[in-house]
Amino acid sequence: MAEAIFSAIVGDVIGRVISLVVSNFNGDHSTEVKLQRICRMLIKIHSVVEEAKGRQITNHGTLEWLSELIDGAYQGRYLLDTIGCGEPDLDDKNRDEVDPKPFSLSKFNPAKRVRVAAFTVRNILSRHDIGVDEIDRVVESLQSMCGDLKEFMMLLQACQPIHRPLATNIFIEGQMFGRHVEKEMIINFLLHEDDLPRGKLGVLPILGDIGVGKTTLVQHACDDARVRSHFTTILLFNFSHTYKMEMCEPKPVLRPKHVIGDVGNSDDPLHELEQSFFNKRFLIVFEDVDIHKKNMLEELLKSLNCGKQGSKIIVTTSNKHVTTIGTVQPIKLKFLPCPEYWFFFKGHAFAGTDVQENPRLVAAGKSIAAKLNGSFFGAKIIGAILKENPDPKFWCTVLQRDIGGLSLLGDGLGYIADLVEILLPSRLSVKEVFVSKNPLSSETELARLQGLCLPCPSSAPLATHSSELSLAKATSYERVLLCKAVLPFYSLYYTAKCAVDSENCYSKFSVV
Repeated sequence: MAEAIFSAIVGDVIGRVISLVVSNFNGDHSTEVKLQRICRMLIKIHSVVEEAKGRQITNHGTLEWLSELIDGAYQGRYLLDTIGCGEPDLDDKNRDEVDPKPFSLSKFNPAKRVRVAAFTVRNILSRHDIGVDEIDRVVESLQSMCGDLKEFMMLLQACQPIHRPLATNIFIEGQMFGRHVEKEMIINFLLHEDDLPRGKLGVLPILGDIGVGKTTLVQHACDDARVRSHFTTILLFNFSHTYKMEMCEPKPVLRPKHVIGDVGNSDDPLHELEQSFFNKRFLIVFEDVDIHKKNMLEELLKSLNCGKQGSKIIVTTSNKHVTTIGTVQPIKLKFLPCPEYWFFFKGHAFAGTDVQENPRLVAAGKSIAAKLNGSFFGAKIIGAILKENPDPKFWCTVLQRDIGGLSLLGDGLGYIADLVEILLPSRLSVKEVFVSKNPLSSETELARLQGLCLPCPSSAPLATHSSELSLAKATSYERVLLCKAVLPFYSLYYTAKCAVDSENCYSKFSVV
């Protein structure tokens, strides 16, 4: 009882102090009241979004509406994180104390608000990247969304409930982050009975840049219980670059990645499936189809069109000209917007602690995330390193490295190699980056290496004599696990083969 009274008194006193200071900047409307209003509106929107995720929404317009609600929720949460963390301090490297800059909005623990001093509020509102105008814009946007929630909820009542995992804020490896609306669009296509003429299958193209998450999205859609119960067989294929010549006719050679369902014991599940087209409803996913493989796929689809009515095809590509093969409009994937990407990054970079306890880490983390340009690989690799080293000085060191000017083009491995080269110890170099479906023995996790992000010493002697040249060439190789992707049907392990100076092998690969 005494604790509750004390909390109430502290909350009232500190609230009066904040309101007095903020009034100088915001006239009659208290900024604190606006921020608390944002919190309440976010709770309402979040509740509606969670309810919507438990419904099978087949109407495209309703899905677009849900997408706007999700974006608005991320915008509001991002604003609160921005206000709470301040700016990263890159100059004062000898500083060990944490700035008391959090703007705590907890209604359940008013004592936290003691940390909010008058100069902190003044500093927040005078910053160049956030201000009263931005707060007003978010308030207006969220108010508009909340005003239509009743109509949205009425639409949800007509949607069939579906089973989904219990919602949680804890980051769980193997779960897909975001993309709920896009996933439901894919599932709606797969379950919908097309009005196509007999002998023609529905084809859905999914368009997006390399590394945007096309494979992850498709696998999670295929792994949905509604989809798995609808199709007898589900296959994932990737084109090879070779041809098989039979009777002077070129045939594409396909490499199966994963098979769900019964297609016999043949090593060629596609050939086995061809023998049973008339009694099986199948789903086939063709991944990474480029413009050169489009003609091959078109020829292959002619034989697949004799499949059972209701069978479907999904094609993923990074080339917009390939999407003309589809029978419906393509689903276009883009990199996550900055507010949403920040929460993906935060899930990898922060341990399971209250991020408000160290606002300097939040400030540095937000700046690092902004430099990564939405890269999922970047968030996983750098996030793991930051989580292993929760030191503001180290985070600011990472922020100062050139991690933002890397190209996301190619197959993704080039980006990973360039990024890791920047982060590795000074005398450690990447020779090769490769992917495997199983972890390799005798490999060290990147995040557990010592000497990460240290500049190359300028005093390193140059080899001039023949004996020194021989010593310089005496290198050993170590395998370093960079990151892994846990997908529904398999996992991918990204590993670097690194050359290490034999004289520094121990110091560079010491495990923390």
